[in-house]
Amino acid sequence: MSAVVPWELAIKTNLGKLGTQTLLANWAAKVAEEGFSELPIDCGDAIRAGLLPGYHKDPFDRMLAAQAQATGRPIISPDRVFDAYGVRRIW
Repeated sequence: MSAVVPWELAIKTNLGKLGTQTLLANWAAKVAEEGFSELPIDCGDAIRAGLLPGYHKDPFDRMLAAQAQATGRPIISPDRVFDAYGVRRIW
């Protein structure tokens, strides 16, 4: 689970767009319960995301694409624009 996911959720919660306070408060436990591992964001990810072609304008989604390219892990999203980045997409 990319660190970008809770980061985006926290921003949207703070803006009043989502009500995910409880989920965020229990994030680590929920990630462990679901059997996911955490994928931190590193400088290589940041550079890769910044240099990606502008198919997707959302910086969070660009980070997900960059991490998927680097790790070979799939992105879980119905957004077909990820296909332009040559990553595996589920959904």
